[in-house]
Amino acid sequence: MTKPIDHEDLGAAGRYPEGGLAFPHRHLTGIAHLARHEILYLLDEAEQWLALNRQRHKRAEVLSGLTIINAFFENSTRTLLSFEIAGKRLGADVVNMHAATSSVKKGETLIDTAMTLNAMRADAIVIRHASSGAVQLIADKVDCPVLNAGDGSHEHPTQALLDALTIRHALGLAPGSDLNGLRVTICGDILHSRVARSNILSLTALGAVVTVCAPPALMPAEIAAMGVTPSHDFDAALQGADVVMMLRLQQERMSGQFIPSPREYRHLYGLTLDRFGKLAPHVLVMHPGPMNRGIEIDSQVADHPARSLVTRQVESGVAIRMACLDVLTRRARGVPGWTGSEGAAA
Repeated sequence: MTKPIDHEDLGAAGRYPEGGLAFPHRHLTGIAHLARHEILYLLDEAEQWLALNRQRHKRAEVLSGLTIINAFFENSTRTLLSFEIAGKRLGADVVNMHAATSSVKKGETLIDTAMTLNAMRADAIVIRHASSGAVQLIADKVDCPVLNAGDGSHEHPTQALLDALTIRHALGLAPGSDLNGLRVTICGDILHSRVARSNILSLTALGAVVTVCAPPALMPAEIAAMGVTPSHDFDAALQGADVVMMLRLQQERMSGQFIPSPREYRHLYGLTLDRFGKLAPHVLVMHPGPMNRGIEIDSQVADHPARSLVTRQVESGVAIRMACLDVLTRRARGVPGWTGSEGAAA
């Protein structure tokens, strides 16, 4: 376990420890094990890449000569594309592995696959898998950094990081700023959502006040223990919110009937144009995608030019993933200050 670092020991600008102590983890498998200053460090590291991505020439060579494998055992469009663009803009060779065409379909075990990927001497592996805990299983078997691109209903850490970065920019907050006092309402399929779990961990660590709203069948029993306020009344949960984050129904992870009908769900828990019109004019709207338009969110709300952050979330995603790939490979690249034993934490 990493030794807690006192604020007096923080390095540059009084915010972070020096060198590799700023982020002493070998992998990024979740938000749960990250300290507040480690989350902020990744957000601040993403700032330079957000700026680069807005330029005409969007390429750096910090990962030149390195190989990144995106091993996606679960279907994805935006996350896979985002990681691929991130790796290539940093100068790495990027290889995408799709489970549908891999030996997993022939009966190969996950550990066998992990050992195969490790033997190929990848410099970082990005994993997406339908089973909770699968990413950690692979991380325990390989020699290079592993990034979790979503595992079952467990975590999706880079999504939470990009959401925090998006909020910070939308509010005009400076690097190093947390979200202290911000009121965020997360509504949707909380029970099955790895995005909800990672966002709860990240937002509360940064000081936000979080309310989660869902039908009783889609609300985890012990959710209040995560430091949030649970609600089954969406209209009540919207009162006082500064940011509303909508989640889709995770139909692929459900077995049985969790909602009466899509129409009833929209009536009770959808961010309709009517509900949106009753919100304070400063309230911002988010959705990690993909969206079920007309169910959890109306198109006029999702596409609102001033208050919807949906496309800005996508933009932030590339920058955050560039930052994570950069930071996690610094020890192997011999970056000054990152080559000592301080990088042993998992």
